[in-house]
Amino acid sequence: MRILPLLYTIVNKQVMNMNQVAKPLYRIVEDHLNDIIDSGQLVSGDLIPSEPQLAASLGVSQGTVKKAIDNLVWEKKLYRHQGKGTYVSRIDFNNSLFRYVTYGDVEGESVRLDKKTSKRYIETGNREICKKMNVPIDTDLLYIERIGYIEEKPVMVEYSRWRADVLPGLENEDIHIPDLFYALVVDKYNVPVVRAEETLTAEMVTEKTAAILEIEMNSPVLVLHRKTYTRNNEIIEIRITKGRSDRFSYKAEIK
Repeated sequence: MRILPLLYTIVNKQVMNMNQVAKPLYRIVEDHLNDIIDSGQLVSGDLIPSEPQLAASLGVSQGTVKKAIDNLVWEKKLYRHQGKGTYVSRIDFNNSLFRYVTYGDVEGESVRLDKKTSKRYIETGNREICKKMNVPIDTDLLYIERIGYIEEKPVMVEYSRWRADVLPGLENEDIHIPDLFYALVVDKYNVPVVRAEETLTAEMVTEKTAAILEIEMNSPVLVLHRKTYTRNNEIIEIRITKGRSDRFSYKAEIK
């Protein structure tokens, strides 16, 4: 989740003038959230600050924040994912890829998971990856590495490769990648994410992943292999997600 540099300065001015403004507190919270969305500080797929964080920074109750968020969810400006948090939405988050995939703690309970992009660059695809993606050998691929944090502790890491022609320019670090990656794919690049195939396994951690997740070598990790498809059954992404077995779980709801 991106840090909101104007969160406290803008809000504190509003809070100081609350007694002078004939407006319900929840409306002031709504105005603030609308401002940071409309100004582009938060974009589609971004995780907004938690209700306790907003309440503390705005000097209002969590009930007031919840009412404001509920109103913006009803207006479809925000999307609430049970157990994961609330996201900015301008697209159809009822798509199963958004609704039914949930990361959690070791007990399987849904948790608020913040993701940060640690690496991104264009690489030449090797024979194995290109074969999996049904593209010619040496095709340009976009490599993206993202780390997921629970309460600032790294619990999972994603290693994904995309067809570079599908997401042109995304290797540029000036382009923000939101917590919900597919929101960017759909909203900015107009590429429909139709379906995904997944396989869940387990393995002993590699040296690279052990360093990222801050665990000892030979520790077990959960491994999720994913292929993501767009129209015409074309594969656009190959992803491997690895998570700490003592802090991370994966749950898929099927309806």
